Amino acid sequence: MKKRKIIGVRGFLLCLLSFTILFVFAVSTTYATNGYFTNGYSIESKALAGAGVALPQGSLDASVNPAAMAFVGKRIDIGLSLFNPNREYTVSGNPSGPQYFGLIPGTVKSHSKWFLIPSVGFNWQMDDKNSIGVSIYGNGGMNTDYHANTFLLSSPTGVDLIQLFIAPTYTRKLAPKHAVGITPIFAYQSFAAEGLEAFTQGNYSSNPSHLTNKGHDSSYGIGAKIGYLGEIFPNLNIGASYQTKIYMSRLDRYEGLFAEQGDFDIPATWTIGLAYKIIPELTVLVDLQEIYYSDIKSVHNPLSPNIFTSQLGEDNGAGFGWDDITVLKLGVQWQSSKDWIWRAGYSIGEQPIPGSEVLFNILAPGVIKDHATFGFTRKIGNNQEFKFALMHCFSNSVTGINQLDPAQTITLKMNQWEFSLGYAWKF
Repeated sequence: MKKRKIIGVRGFLLCLLSFTILFVFAVSTTYATNGYFTNGYSIESKALAGAGVALPQGSLDASVNPAAMAFVGKRIDIGLSLFNPNREYTVSGNPSGPQYFGLIPGTVKSHSKWFLIPSVGFNWQMDDKNSIGVSIYGNGGMNTDYHANTFLLSSPTGVDLIQLFIAPTYTRKLAPKHAVGITPIFAYQSFAAEGLEAFTQGNYSSNPSHLTNKGHDSSYGIGAKIGYLGEIFPNLNIGASYQTKIYMSRLDRYEGLFAEQGDFDIPATWTIGLAYKIIPELTVLVDLQEIYYSDIKSVHNPLSPNIFTSQLGEDNGAGFGWDDITVLKLGVQWQSSKDWIWRAGYSIGEQPIPGSEVLFNILAPGVIKDHATFGFTRKIGNNQEFKFALMHCFSNSVTGINQLDPAQTITLKMNQWEFSLGYAWKF
């Protein structure tokens, strides 16, 4: 028996390493559902519109609430999502003249519309109170690929952001139905930009040679997440988690683009929610999430007046002008039989881009607000599960004036689809 356990652990570690390598090569992420945070990471959470901070589901639960891992037992969860973002911008009005930063009128759509997004989680119950696990998942959103000379001097134009999180977790039950968890988060990100030569002209950048067309640059960082989950009344769970800012090393190749000499940290966020079991087969969920984009200068600094008072790459250099956002997530889960669990959800959120910030956000049109989701789990025997989730992000747009040429208006528009499959093995 002991020998089989050792082989199982070795096999798991080999699988985990292989999946991590796959992740790095596959996750050319374009998530832009809540800014550049996805609405959910596990298949179950995706099917519930991202809700689930108060409902244990599987070994990717650490992505939303580390404490939930205390209640999921020994298991491995693997997921793969096919993501389809449809992004475009429209410029109306003719350029005012060479002294302005005018764009070519018309509508341009971003290419590269289909992406594979993997995820994996593992949890090990050490005894009746303690468990350890690890979740690996991705985040992103600032991905665009316009086959046009958007800023007049070169084509194609766009950015590519890749983010990978490795989240080992320790949980402890304080009582049979109450637990706390802590997760150090190790983050990797890669970024590339092209077609931004217009910003190397004049006096826009503090380091024009490190602003665009430098290929992918990597950075590494660390943060943490803590969480609590417990049954406060019969059949009513409450869950809460807080993720610190993840402090990343600088993207040196783009120190002339991002504020603070290439700094691009990942913002803090908190989530609180309830899960109420109306009857044994039916559970309703409500989550509230806040994302603090305003803490990251390269994301939050406005284009104007910063573009006139400070150079790109400096501490007060222009950024994307993103604001903090609040997201309400609603979900319902129904177990229709021993083998079938059905899920649906709807999230209502703010989008982070003010109308005054549309020019720079052609590169990152994260304007999505509302999501509708559906999914199910099909149990296979006592130890296996097959899972599915479908998400649609309804089309949304933001229109504003080109701050560097007031004769023009710019409209950013996006909608999204996502299809996810998962498999779980309990042991």
